[in-house]
Amino acid sequence: MRLLKDIKIVHFSLLISCLNFLFFHYPFFKFIFNNVDYTSFNGISIVICFVILMVLANAFVFFLMFSLLRFVGKIILALLFIFSAIAVYFINTYGVIINAEMMGNVLNTNYAEASGFFSIKLLLYIILLGVISGIIIIKAQIVYVTFKRFLVIALASLLFMLAVVFANSQNWLWVDKNSKVLGGLAMPWSYTVNLSLFFVHKQQENEKEILLPDAGIKDNRKSVLVLVIGESARSENFSLYGYSKNTNPLLSKTPGVFHFNATSCATYTTAGVKCILEHKNTGELYEILPNYLYRNGVEVVWRTTNWGEPPVHIKTYLNKEALMKDCKGDRCDYDEVLLNNLKEQIAASTKNKVLIILHTSTSHGPEYSKKYPPQFETFKPVCNSVELAKCSNTELVNAYDNTIGYTDYILYNVIEDLKQLKEYRSAMIFVSDHGESLGEKNMYMHGLPLSLAPKQQYDIPFIVWTSDNSLKQLKTESSLSQDYVFHSVLNFLGVQSPVYNEELNIFK
Repeated sequence: MRLLKDIKIVHFSLLISCLNFLFFHYPFFKFIFNNVDYTSFNGISIVICFVILMVLANAFVFFLMFSLLRFVGKIILALLFIFSAIAVYFINTYGVIINAEMMGNVLNTNYAEASGFFSIKLLLYIILLGVISGIIIIKAQIVYVTFKRFLVIALASLLFMLAVVFANSQNWLWVDKNSKVLGGLAMPWSYTVNLSLFFVHKQQENEKEILLPDAGIKDNRKSVLVLVIGESARSENFSLYGYSKNTNPLLSKTPGVFHFNATSCATYTTAGVKCILEHKNTGELYEILPNYLYRNGVEVVWRTTNWGEPPVHIKTYLNKEALMKDCKGDRCDYDEVLLNNLKEQIAASTKNKVLIILHTSTSHGPEYSKKYPPQFETFKPVCNSVELAKCSNTELVNAYDNTIGYTDYILYNVIEDLKQLKEYRSAMIFVSDHGESLGEKNMYMHGLPLSLAPKQQYDIPFIVWTSDNSLKQLKTESSLSQDYVFHSVLNFLGVQSPVYNEELNIFK
């Protein structure tokens, strides 16, 4: 630590900025090199410009933090190095981009899900890139400058960075085109800025739920619809959609089951579930399907092993802990807990119209092999590591395919329960919140901006069963969206509403 004794603030700011550059910006410059012709003059100028700006801009901010906040600034920066180590681990391991939506995913992750990402590699990232750097920052004995000198250095730095930016004005369009990705890979600003943006957007969304016009129920026919919201299920791995491995052995033999091509409106849970439950895809917080139907006299039950849904305002909301109280057996640890006493709960309803929503977590990574009971490990060998890139593609896909096989089993049992409720006209809709990447183009899991995401992250299954063959004759080549759910549920349950859109209804 002798080198850090009585070190000048400018030198120390540059040193820490260089460490930040070396430790955390390989993905940033990998993206640049993959998207510019680095042998051309423009390509070279882009690379040089970003190297200079990355080092100087961060050094400038660190200089301000040390000068204005002193020891508090050192603590904040030490913590930022730890957070950056965690962020770059997930970028390198899963190919994610840290944008506002991804920060929302982080904040909506509970302990059980977060613990599934733990690995020795993550711990090494935190210690080697974060903790050690933090100790260096805290221990350094900085020699500060006078206020006059501070102003001169700050002004000179700003002018120089502006000169570099304007000298590369011919590349501004390229930067603007790729700004979302670049901003999601620049440390520590990817998560600090996008965290702020997430809270701004969240505050705007939650200012007030926009109530929909009152609805009415047009008949007394007993009807029940079970909406199963899938998690990270991509249609590509369903044998119903032509997949070579038989991942749907039960549904494929069940009469009355239909599947449709569909896409999600987003690649992360909170937005995907919101799209499924809203009457149209907007940035506003409209009254969602369960709240709307409950307010207008429909029996609504929400059962979940997941999270990330918009605020649900109904009487019967059952999370995994509540469901497990009356569930016995090993399978209660999995999504089968959603089926426990389901048939009995429907039969006990005093309402003629019943909506059941099952929000599953079956195919959520990275621990796919822990999302199904051992007897459902049909495809072997499987990936048991949270570091998905360490597994072979065969192992990874096998583990994921087993989750689809387990989903098949759950949906089959929902249908079997509904068949026994003879007095009800019944239906089941299964639609996923988004898809999943399994190593294609070195991408894993989900969460990329929709404009950048591969089709695996938004091509989703949309599977329907009815007790009375009441589906429309939809064109097989047509592709549905998550918007169809709201209006189809209204139609099936006989709910009349001013917001109903017949063009988004799949039932007769």
